[in-house]
Amino acid sequence: MFGIELTPEHPLDRLVDLGTAAEAAGYDTIFVSSHYNNRSPFAALSRLAAATDEIRLGPGVVNPLERHPVTLAGEVATIAEASDGRAVFGVGPGDPSTLGNLGLADDRGLRPVLEAFKVARRLWDGERVTHDGTFEAVDAGLNFDVPTPVPTYVGGEGPHMCRMAAKHADGLLYNGSHPADLRWARDQVDDGLDDRLDGLGEFDLAAYASVSVAEDGSAAREAARPPVAFIAAGSPPPVLDRHDLDADRAAEIGEAIGAGDFSEAFGLVTPAMIDAFCAAGTVEAVADRLAAVLDHADSVVVGSPLGPDLDAAIELAATAHDRATE
Repeated sequence: MFGIELTPEHPLDRLVDLGTAAEAAGYDTIFVSSHYNNRSPFAALSRLAAATDEIRLGPGVVNPLERHPVTLAGEVATIAEASDGRAVFGVGPGDPSTLGNLGLADDRGLRPVLEAFKVARRLWDGERVTHDGTFEAVDAGLNFDVPTPVPTYVGGEGPHMCRMAAKHADGLLYNGSHPADLRWARDQVDDGLDDRLDGLGEFDLAAYASVSVAEDGSAAREAARPPVAFIAAGSPPPVLDRHDLDADRAAEIGEAIGAGDFSEAFGLVTPAMIDAFCAAGTVEAVADRLAAVLDHADSVVVGSPLGPDLDAAIELAATAHDRATE
């Protein structure tokens, strides 16, 4: 997979333009991110399904807390139908910073994610489902045929989530752009693959990598501040320790994000955080970083911010990926 993340902070017309540009540049998958304070990922995906021909489309990632998982399965199935079978399902525990605004941060966990995509698969196969676990469903079913298969990618960074994905899912979207993080993720995935369920195909460990690329490397690094702030705020202590980052400063960033003071949050990001959490710089610098990441990952999804100039960054990131995989 060579994917790209588009964030619906932009108007949908703009997002469609970016998506069609990504398809033309050679990306094979678009993930549209999901946060309550941005536009609907499913509205964006529906528009992208109509505007594109071959590129795969899916949320990256939705969580089973804001929407009932049966409803979520129906929304993904609608994208599968609208795109003639090009849907992928990115599902994870959700961003703690924004889920805190909804009173859901304490509900995050592995079990809701696993149950959500297990039930979704049964629904897509035409079953009527009764389920009693982290959520309830009673004789639930979809009233239309779903083009299958719909590959499921789990978004997560914790050791248990990585191992669960390797055992049960089609892939892992690991939120990392540093080889040290992907080396660690590979170890967790390999442990999970030892118990992989029969009948599942090849597993894809995808680096869901924050990338900021531009001809001006300094401008690229400056543009990396917003996503790095969110990543740092959501990183558990072992990840911060791996990169020798200040946990108190990361907590301050998270508090600022939760309060909606994004300028303060972005200003608290340090150069060391940018180095740890983003492949940022010129095409050459980003290509070198992606090559190092791909020593451990199977594939890459180029994630936010892409760069200070989105249109240019789509092309430049594709060039960097080409060089990294030569």
